[in-house]
Amino acid sequence: MSNFEIQEVLQQLGIQDNNLGTSTGADWFSNGAVIKSISPVDGNLIASVKTSTKDDYEKVVNQASEAFLFWRKVPAPRRGEIVRQFGEKLREKKEALGKLVSYEMGKSYQEGLGEVQEMIDICDFAVGLSRQLHGFTMHSERPGHRMYEQYHPLGIVGIISAFNFPVAVWSWNIALAWVCGDVCIWKPSEKVPLCGIACQNIIIEVLQKNNLPEGISCLINGDYKVGEYLSKDTRIPLISATGSTRMGKIVGKEVAARLGKSLLELGGNNAIIVTPEANIKMTVIGAVFGAVGTAGQRCTSTRRLIIHESVYETVKASLIDAYKQLRIGNPLDENNHVGPLIDTEAVKMYTAALTQAVNQGGKIVVKGAVLEGKGYESGCYVKPSIVEAENHYEIVQHETFAPILYLLKYSGNIENAITIQNSVAQGLSSAIMTNNLQEAELFLSQSGSDCGIANVNIGTSGAEIGGAFGGEKETGGGRESGSDAWKIYMRRQTNTINYTKSLPLAQGIKFDL
Repeated sequence: MSNFEIQEVLQQLGIQDNNLGTSTGADWFSNGAVIKSISPVDGNLIASVKTSTKDDYEKVVNQASEAFLFWRKVPAPRRGEIVRQFGEKLREKKEALGKLVSYEMGKSYQEGLGEVQEMIDICDFAVGLSRQLHGFTMHSERPGHRMYEQYHPLGIVGIISAFNFPVAVWSWNIALAWVCGDVCIWKPSEKVPLCGIACQNIIIEVLQKNNLPEGISCLINGDYKVGEYLSKDTRIPLISATGSTRMGKIVGKEVAARLGKSLLELGGNNAIIVTPEANIKMTVIGAVFGAVGTAGQRCTSTRRLIIHESVYETVKASLIDAYKQLRIGNPLDENNHVGPLIDTEAVKMYTAALTQAVNQGGKIVVKGAVLEGKGYESGCYVKPSIVEAENHYEIVQHETFAPILYLLKYSGNIENAITIQNSVAQGLSSAIMTNNLQEAELFLSQSGSDCGIANVNIGTSGAEIGGAFGGEKETGGGRESGSDAWKIYMRRQTNTINYTKSLPLAQGIKFDL
């Protein structure tokens, strides 16, 4: 985008000063060091953002704590009404926010719009949920007693999000947390701080309109130190962290040390199994989008394609042909399929991974490269690559956040392919391409995929908000978004009511005075 266009987008999102502070939305600004938001699209500086100091952090936590005392008493359907209004504001600003996501992060404009739509969808989901925060009733063994379970607001939810989905993952958390009666403190990735400020501006407008405490939604920009403040703070009962497995292990350890709760959404090493009875055309579409969408920077990106030997050469040839048709360039140009990586450090990881793959025995069938010249001045554009490999290669066992697809061959029955798929440390998303009912059902059974997401005849990438999102093993075990993921944002309480004039004890214990 031209400087005029990006300034227009920023103004539509309430960002009017290129030397921005961060706050809860109150009339004070942060006092920490400045971080620069540089677009991977063209390498230009978008804005400079001040980060939060420890004193700033304390102000935010205090404001959130005060807001919680009020917000928890607001009836859940009323809280849902605020989320509904937030969703309506997102509809109004969808185009502008989608452009900012695309320009600051580097994903295609269509994916940027899709991310904002995901925010809208989770708001709709949460509005309905606000009237369904149910408990359970059970029979007591004691006559004249009633037992039930109910859920109460938890408190402050700390949210640490990653650069690849700079707004959607935050929305998964806040929409549910707010209807549950919690307040939130958000630390967005320091690589995409403006997306965080834009979202904060939108929700603050809603809160102010309804005369609600702005501490219901708090924003703190900064590096890993801010994440440490959140993780170690006993005033914050739940930390929801999205990012690398390395980061998640640090956060999980710190939160566990104080017996807090953590919701971890970490790395993925996702595979599609392609059986002899797969629809090849569908397979290629799913695999290519999964591998190159968001330039391979989704936690659900397809990293491995496990192909039966009988169709291996056919699938490989189709993929090579499809990769020839990919258009790489400015993600705001909707004619392009692939945009840039987030920064030049990501480019270095991409090139290092390809070198390691070859050194470990891999054979490159679609050669990758760092692109240079007109349109690629940022140094963040790379060519998606395909490598024939073996699952046991160290680099294949590792998640590389870049458009590298490993082709793995299997022989024999579907159990062999499932064993290969499950033989990695991560367990986020998985898929099988087959028209064989028995293969599909085995893949979904207790003997099948060990991932939190298992799909049949669609790829690994992309998820709807109605289902719980998350994975097992080194993916962290957390669940966000739909289904009953709301329960982690609340504390569970069992109640027993005695409506008699005697006091019988459980298990028939006698205790007479």
